[in-house]
Amino acid sequence: MEVEVSSRNIKFLECLSSLTRVKMIELLGIQPMNIKSLSEALDIKSPIVTRHIHMLEEAGIVRCESVAGKRGMQKICHLHLTQTMLLFKSSPVKDEAKRYEVSLPVGHYSSYQIKPTCGLASDTQMIGMCDDPRYFADPEHVQAKVIWFGSGFVEYRIPNYMVNNEMPESLEISMEICSDTPCSVNHLPSDISFVINGVGVGVWTYPGDFGSARGLYTPEWWHKNIQHGLIKTIRVNKQGSFIDGILVSAVTIDELMLAYDKEILFRISSSTAAKNCGGVTLFGKGFGNYNQDIEVTLRCQ
Repeated sequence: MEVEVSSRNIKFLECLSSLTRVKMIELLGIQPMNIKSLSEALDIKSPIVTRHIHMLEEAGIVRCESVAGKRGMQKICHLHLTQTMLLFKSSPVKDEAKRYEVSLPVGHYSSYQIKPTCGLASDTQMIGMCDDPRYFADPEHVQAKVIWFGSGFVEYRIPNYMVNNEMPESLEISMEICSDTPCSVNHLPSDISFVINGVGVGVWTYPGDFGSARGLYTPEWWHKNIQHGLIKTIRVNKQGSFIDGILVSAVTIDELMLAYDKEILFRISSSTAAKNCGGVTLFGKGFGNYNQDIEVTLRCQ
């Protein structure tokens, strides 16, 4: 999200002027929470938390939904905005017609090379057996809503809808991801690498020992150790490559060699040569906390 500094953005800026609201943003960046949990974590009363959350909602930083709890309905708060940019110098509004969006189900990989532990599941059942890589070639893999592997990679072919007179300005890819422990008891950190068109754009280290709480969208039949992951957003532009707004490499959009007549190859991998090889788990719609697939946005000039 790009925010041009002006009077209409006062509400957004006011949200960042409160230490309490900043702490709320940090907590929700780890996992969604209800009002009671936020109240306990911050040691402040629930009505005060509710007022702060209302301000964050109005600013578009947080989104909330009401879900059934043990004692009636409860409000679950999610971090909606993961990064932002303040523009102190005004610039022309971008032509929205030059933004191309694609949603890829996690089971729609085009290539893979993986080792156990591993597995796939649709929203209703396992696809094949745990720890048998052969099922990654099963035709049913396109129905997968969650996949995991101990080491290796999965690769996706992203359709490219640029026309031949356009120049790519930025490529953004967002997904819910963690390390691979659904069928094991180890909660390991993992160095997860992201490669676009054969170019390594960055590595993110999943911290491990996280995600055991019940996923908001995870089906009732799923009783594995891992329930959800974290949203990670990769963005490559003219300035470099970023993960959640943090610069992770100097690779720019020009180095990806995007062309209107070529699809985009996106690879997610966990190498046995990495310091932390804890594998990868990808959650799609119907699993985890965010109910989304792999979301891709390509912006062009």
